Amino acid sequence: GRSYDRPSTSRITAQEIFLVVALLLLVGVVIGFEHVRKGPGGEFLGGINGNNFSFDADVEPQKVPANARILIRAERGDISVRSSTDNEIRVSAKKNARAWNEDSAQHIADGVKAEIVKNGDGYEVRTVGSDARDARISVDLDVTVPEKSPLTIKTEKGDVIVSDVGGVLNISDTNGDVEVRGNNGDVDVDVRKGDVKLSDTKGNIKISGKGGAIDATSASGSLTVDGDFFGPIRADKVAKGVRYLSAKTDLTLSQLAGHLELGSGNLEILDAPGNLAVITRDNDVNIENAGGKVKVENRNGRIEVRFASAPKEDIEIVNSSSEISLSLPDSASFQLEADCRSCDINSEFTGLQQNGDSGDSHHLAGKYGNGRGPKITLKTSYGSISLRRTTGALPPIPPTPAFPKTPPVPTKPDEL
Repeated sequence: GRSYDRPSTSRITAQEIFLVVALLLLVGVVIGFEHVRKGPGGEFLGGINGNNFSFDADVEPQKVPANARILIRAERGDISVRSSTDNEIRVSAKKNARAWNEDSAQHIADGVKAEIVKNGDGYEVRTVGSDARDARISVDLDVTVPEKSPLTIKTEKGDVIVSDVGGVLNISDTNGDVEVRGNNGDVDVDVRKGDVKLSDTKGNIKISGKGGAIDATSASGSLTVDGDFFGPIRADKVAKGVRYLSAKTDLTLSQLAGHLELGSGNLEILDAPGNLAVITRDNDVNIENAGGKVKVENRNGRIEVRFASAPKEDIEIVNSSSEISLSLPDSASFQLEADCRSCDINSEFTGLQQNGDSGDSHHLAGKYGNGRGPKITLKTSYGSISLRRTTGALPPIPPTPAFPKTPPVPTKPDEL
C-alpha cells in the first residue's frame, strides 16, 4: 500500500511557549516596577538605586542634673557629641532617606524620630519608629551634653565624634570610625570595623574589638589596645604607657615620650623612658632610646636597638631566623652574654672574649667599661649578631680646597 504524507500543521514548540511566558513576565515586571516606583511604595525600590533626601527633625531640649548619666543609642547614622556648661541635653537630628522621589522619602522619614527620654536615674537619646532599622534610612545626631556627664554611645552603623566631654566615655560602634578629642575622663571604645583616633585625652584609654587604624596622641593616662587591628597603630606621647595585645604581638611600655608605630611588618618605638617588653613575630623591630629594662623576643624579623646614652638597666634580646643589631655609646659599661647558632657575632667593642665556639655557633662574653653596668643578653639563630658603637656627632667637614675659577656656562631657558 501507499503511504501518504500527512499535510503539515503548525506546531508550537515548548521553547516558543517558554519565550512567550518569559516575555510576558518581563513586561509585567517593568510595569509593576514603574507603578511601584511612582506610587507611595516607591521607597522600597528606592533603597536600591534611589536618591538621598534629608529632613531636619526638631527635638525638645531636656533639663538634666549636671552629672546625669546619658546614653545615646542609634541604628544608622553619624553621631557628634560635644559638651556645654548648660545643664541640658540638646539634640539636632537629620533624617536621611533613600527613595526614588521626595514623597516616598518623606513617607520613610515620617516613620522615624529622635527623642530624649528619662531612663531610670539617667537619660537616653535614641532613634525610634517603625522604620528605625530600615536600611533605607539613617539619622544623624548632633548632641550637646553637660560637661561632667558620664556618656555611653551605641550605634550599629555610622561615625562617632566626641569633643571635650568631661565624664567617663564608653563607645560601642559596630561599623564606623570613632574620633575622641579632649576628653577628661576614661575612654573605652569597642569597635568591629573602622578606625579609631584619639587626641588630648586626660584619662586612661582602652580600645578593643577589631578594625583598621588606631591613632592616639597626647594622652595623660595609659593606652590599652586588645584586639585585631589591621593598622597602622600609632601612638605619640602617652604618659602612663602603652599595652598592646593581639594574635601576634604582646607589647608593654611603662611610658612613651616619643612615638610608637606598628604596621606593615614593622614595629618602631622611639623614646620610651620606662621599661619595655615586647613579644612578636614576623615584624622588623626598631627601638631607639629606651630608658628602662628592655626585653624583646621575635622570630622571622630583624631586631635593631639603639641607645644614644649608656643604658642603666638590663637588656635581653632573643630572636630566631634573623639578625640582632645593638648599638651602644663607647661610654657604656656592661656585661655581655651573646650566643649565635649557625651565624656570626661581630663586635666593635674590644676586650670581649669569643669562646665556646662549636661549628657554626659562636659565643661572645665579657665585661666592658669601668663601672658595673647592666647585663646584656643576646641570642639568635640563622642571623648575625652585631654589637656596634653608637655614632656621635659627625666630625667637622674639612674646608673645600679652592679651585681656579672657571667662566660660568650659559644656561638655556628650558633648563631653568
